[in-house]
Amino acid sequence: MGRLLTSLFLAVFLAACGGGGGGSTGSAPAAVPPPTEAEAGRLLSQATFGATDADIVQVRATTIEAWIRSQISAPVSTPGHQAFLETRLAELRQASPTAQLSPDLFYDSWWRTAVNSPDQLRQRVAFAYSQIFVISVGSDVIDPRGAGAYYDMLTANAFGNYRDLLQAVTLHPMMGRYLTYLGNVKEDAAGTRTPDENYAREVMQLMTIGLFQLNADGTQSLDLNGRPIPAYGPADISGLAKVFTGLSWYSQTPTNTTFLGGARDPDAAIRPMIFYPQHHSTSQKSFLGVTIPASTTVDGPGDLKIALDTLFNHPNTGPFVSRQLIQRLVTSNPSPDYVRRVTSAFNNNGSGVRGDMGAVVTAILMDPEARSASATSDPAYGKLREPVIRMTHMLRAFKSTSSTGRWQVRTTSANTSLGQSPLNAASVFNFWRPGYVPPATTALGARGLAAPEFQIVNEVTNAGYVNTVTQVVNTGLGVNGDVRLSTSEELLLAEKPDQLADRLNLLLLSGQMSAALRKRVLDAVNSYSVSSTDANQAAQARNNRVKAALLIVMTSPEYLVQK
Repeated sequence: MGRLLTSLFLAVFLAACGGGGGGSTGSAPAAVPPPTEAEAGRLLSQATFGATDADIVQVRATTIEAWIRSQISAPVSTPGHQAFLETRLAELRQASPTAQLSPDLFYDSWWRTAVNSPDQLRQRVAFAYSQIFVISVGSDVIDPRGAGAYYDMLTANAFGNYRDLLQAVTLHPMMGRYLTYLGNVKEDAAGTRTPDENYAREVMQLMTIGLFQLNADGTQSLDLNGRPIPAYGPADISGLAKVFTGLSWYSQTPTNTTFLGGARDPDAAIRPMIFYPQHHSTSQKSFLGVTIPASTTVDGPGDLKIALDTLFNHPNTGPFVSRQLIQRLVTSNPSPDYVRRVTSAFNNNGSGVRGDMGAVVTAILMDPEARSASATSDPAYGKLREPVIRMTHMLRAFKSTSSTGRWQVRTTSANTSLGQSPLNAASVFNFWRPGYVPPATTALGARGLAAPEFQIVNEVTNAGYVNTVTQVVNTGLGVNGDVRLSTSEELLLAEKPDQLADRLNLLLLSGQMSAALRKRVLDAVNSYSVSSTDANQAAQARNNRVKAALLIVMTSPEYLVQK
C-alpha cells in the first residue's frame, strides 16, 4: 500500500504539470449550438459540487451562458444552515432541555446542502468565499448557529455586490470573534492601550488588496529596482484598526455590560454587530492615502463606510479577488490576460457598476480559458480538486442518500478521512495559500507553478483519501455509513465494460479519460468473471466490477487534477 500511495502522490504531481496525459458577414448571428455532453460536464466540474445526469441534460438543453444566467437568478435553496441548526436544536431540546449545538451539526447541514441543492453555482461560489473570508467552526469562539448564519450570509451575497459582501462580513459577530475585534476598545489618552489590529490587517491582506500593489492582470507592480511594492504598511494597519473600535454584540438596549458580552441577546450570534459610541475612536484615522479627521462627534458607521469604500475601490481589489475565484473554480495558474478580463468585469459590469459578483462569476466561467477544450492540453492549466469537492462530486454523481436524513459526514481527519471539512480551516489563511508553490524539487515547483491545494497533500492525506473512497464504495460515508452511493445504473452496465467506462468518463472526467486509464478500468472490470449459472456469484461479481471501476477512476491522477 505504501508503494501504491507514493506512486499516486508522484503521479498527481506529474499530471498537474501535464505529464502522462467564423467571421460575420452582416447576416443574423448563427445560433449557438447546444454544448456536448463533455462540454456540459466540464462546466459542471467548475461551477457545481459535481456533475449529475440531470445537470448534464439541463445544460445541454440550453447554452452554457443561459445555464449560468439561470443559476444566478435561481432562489437560494432552503432551509438555510441557520434554519437547519435551529430545527435540530429544538429536536435535541425535546430530549434534553439544556442541549447545545455542536460543530458536527453544521457539517451535517453543509453536506446536505452541497449534495442536494439545486442552486449549485451559488453554493459553489459561497464555498469559494468561505476560503477568502475565513472563520472556523472548529474554533471554540464560534457558535455553531452563528456559523450557520455566517455561511447563509456568504450564500445570499454570492452574486451580489462585493462592497455589500465586505460590509456583511465585517459586521458579522462570528468574524468579529474569530479575528478578535468584537469588543475592540479605542486607544486611551495615555497611549498605553491601542486598538486590536487583527481584522485591520487581515481585511487588507486576505480579503481585498493583498500584500503588494497589483496590475489589472494580477501581476505585481515593481519599483525601479524590480522589487514588488507593498500595498500597505504598519501605519495603514494602525489607522484602519481605529475604524473597527466600538463594535460588539447586538443588543436592543446596549450597555457596557452587553459590550463585554453580558446579558447577551438570544440572537446576538446571528445579528450584525453594532457600534457602541463610548468605545469608538474619534481620533484621526489615516490609511491607504485616506484620512478621517479627528472629531468630537462619534460616527462609527460613517467611519466604517469610508474605510470599506476605500478598500472596495482600491485598484488591487479587482485583480486580487478575481484571481482567487478563478483559482477556486477553474485553474490554479490563470494567464494574466484571463485575470485582466475578469478584473474588467469586476471594475465595470457593462452598466457602470463595480463589484457585481454575478458579472464576475459569469466572466470567469465564460472566459476562453475556462471554455476552450484546447486549454486542457496546456501543462500549466488546471487545478488539483480539493478533497471536499472530490467527495461531493462522487456523492452527487451516484445519487447518494442519507439513511437518517441528517447527512452525518465527518471529514476532518487527515489519516482516516479527507483532511478537510467545510468552514474548518486551521487558520484565517485558509487550508492553503493561493500563491503556494511546491518545493523546487518537485515538477510543479521546478516550473514555478502555483498549486494551492497541494499544500495539504502528503503521504498521510493521500492514504486518508484512498481509504475514504474505499470506505464510501464499500460501506458508505459518515457516522455508521449514514451516506450511501446508489450505483443501480452502473450495475446495469457491469457486463458492458465499455459502456460502464463511458459512463464514468462522462460523470467524473468530463469525457477526458485517456486510453491508458480506460484500459486500466476495463482490465479491472474484466478480471471479475460473471457466472451464468450462480445468481449470487453473478450479483457479487457485478458489484465488484462497479466498485473496482469507481475506485480506479476516483483515485487516478486524471481525476484528481481538474482540467
